[in-house]
Amino acid sequence: MTTPADDRILRREMAAAYRSGWHVVDLVSAIPRRGDSVRVTLLGEPVLVVREEDDDVRAYRCPRRPRGAPQRVRCCIRYDMIFVNLDQRDHEFVGPQPHTATPRSA
Repeated sequence: MTTPADDRILRREMAAAYRSGWHVVDLVSAIPRRGDSVRVTLLGEPVLVVREEDDDVRAYRCPRRPRGAPQRVRCCIRYDMIFVNLDQRDHEFVGPQPHTATPRSA
């Protein structure tokens, strides 16, 4: 295995490889009450996980540019752990695919 000579290339490849997966941020017990939040840095990006007033847990990407609005990212809770997915491609809706195969008896 070879390592890239430039650190930027390594960071870009790591981001492409790991950004599309689900990552554990913290336990749900870290934000027990409405309005509680946890801020973490995930793959070099600041992420804010908040328990909203309707008791749902949501995650937001906090851009570093001035006056940038937080962008919502996918978040789910499994086994009392908070998982976050930063990949924007996973946000696209994929509808049901039509079946084009013919039965063997045809």
